[in-house]
Amino acid sequence: MDVNDAFQRLNITKQLTAQMTRLMTLYHPRVWREKGLMWTGGLFIVTYLVVVVVLGMLWSRSPEIFDVRANALAMVKADETRLVTGSYTAATAIRIGETLLGKPGGYLSNDKTPPGVYLDNIPNWEFGALTELRDLANSMRNELSRAQSQSIEDRDLQIAQPQFNYNSDSWILPSSESEYRDGIKALERYMQRLSKGEAQFFARGDNLRVYLQVVEKRLGNLAQRLSYAVGQDDLDTELAGDPSARRADGMAEQMHNQTPWAQIDDVFFEARGYTWALIHTLQAMALDFESVLKTRNAQVSLDQIIRKLQSTQDPVWSPLILNGTGFGPMANHSLVMASYISRANAAIIDLRRLLEQG
Repeated sequence: MDVNDAFQRLNITKQLTAQMTRLMTLYHPRVWREKGLMWTGGLFIVTYLVVVVVLGMLWSRSPEIFDVRANALAMVKADETRLVTGSYTAATAIRIGETLLGKPGGYLSNDKTPPGVYLDNIPNWEFGALTELRDLANSMRNELSRAQSQSIEDRDLQIAQPQFNYNSDSWILPSSESEYRDGIKALERYMQRLSKGEAQFFARGDNLRVYLQVVEKRLGNLAQRLSYAVGQDDLDTELAGDPSARRADGMAEQMHNQTPWAQIDDVFFEARGYTWALIHTLQAMALDFESVLKTRNAQVSLDQIIRKLQSTQDPVWSPLILNGTGFGPMANHSLVMASYISRANAAIIDLRRLLEQG
């Protein structure tokens, strides 16, 4: 063996040693543990994001319309009671409350964790439906269950009405869900007592008119806020008809009203939630006030209002609530919703006047 061969073998030995050292380093248990943790962490993050996105999509779907008559029949059958005047309205109020708490994702308005904390469409929908439930509970307590202004309030409605007026975004001590659940239980007790003749529900024309008057103002408010999506310069007509009337902030000949861009979809879904609940309430009242409506030949008028409101629940095929200008090339979902609500509101005003005429 010459010197060159010896050097070549020495170089080969060094190369093999370096290669073995590198392989031992790569396959060392500590290195594998570190890489395993990295892969596990990355997989967890990807899985978490996928789950959040999927749940967000599922939870962002608005509840479907339910059958008011079938809902009331199912409730009285479960309690082994019977349907009486007011059962449909009470059962509908209960179902609206249960839907707020029991829909996919539950009640989202007070969520502090993903994906609920990232969603805003359904929380605004919830607030709209909750507003109508509050109005209905208030009407049941103060008008529908009382014969006169001096009548005693129903003990269960006296509990239910303030429960639904609790803060809508409280998440702890007590949470909004727990307060609303107590309100639902009070409504259930009222419905049971109603079917046994231990509670009252007065289906009179004046009671229906008082409720419709509240609905007018709610729909008028929503229609105006929806129409402000494109911005409007309106003349001040708020004191028209009374030359001696005054307002706290003085007089303004012209006002510019426009809903902020980030709140356009909020108002849209609030209106969608309110009208969803209102459709069911009016359907229930059409059954409970059937004799009153037939006497005044107003049944078809209420049916027409319900039909107009049902258009507000049509599917929204766009992934975003668009805000195109009046006759521009892009759709304006807010103006379409405002149109449906305004038409229904005009019909409600006509119905209330019809009931006033007797």
